[in-house]
Amino acid sequence: MAAGKTTAAANGAWVVFEDEAGQSMTPPRARTWGRRGSTPVVRVRGRGSGRVSMAGMTCYKAGERSRLIYAIREYRGRKDEPKGFGWKDYRDLVIRAHTQLGGPIVLVWDNCEHHGVPLGPDA
Repeated sequence: MAAGKTTAAANGAWVVFEDEAGQSMTPPRARTWGRRGSTPVVRVRGRGSGRVSMAGMTCYKAGERSRLIYAIREYRGRKDEPKGFGWKDYRDLVIRAHTQLGGPIVLVWDNCEHHGVPLGPDA
């Protein structure tokens, strides 16, 4: 049994998997095949500027139904608007998960450095 599973079972905790993703709202530009002599044209409506970022947690505990807790952030290119999630947003999401689940959690998180989240006792 993995170390996280025994820790969660011993403490009666939820096992929580966190990840995030982002998507540009700008329409993609691509090339495609077409009949000889005629260039295929794909028309796209609107500019579609900006991006959307999502962070989510799937939560599991023996004897309980699984849960999904998530947050979405839109970026429209305005001045002083954050482009994505910052460490305070991740902290608030973990706190929200802890509150909604009503018990301890064992957080399983990828070790990607772009999160910028301090996870030590100084956090």
